[in-house]
Amino acid sequence: MVLEKYILAVITTNPSKVPSGATVFSCDSKEEMESVAANLEAILDGIAHALNEELYVIVKH
Repeated sequence: MVLEKYILAVITTNPSKVPSGATVFSCDSKEEMESVAANLEAILDGIAHALNEELYVIVKH
């Protein structure tokens, strides 16, 4: 079985809403969250998606 699509990381300002099992980056502000998401997107060669104002995911397609 080859995984082709998966979540690489979760970036949030509200870690209580993130389930266990994911790599979570907790940020103090929306600006910090956006910066971390942009950097991880480039580092991990993934795509950042904002799910709401408190949560981004980096996915590999």
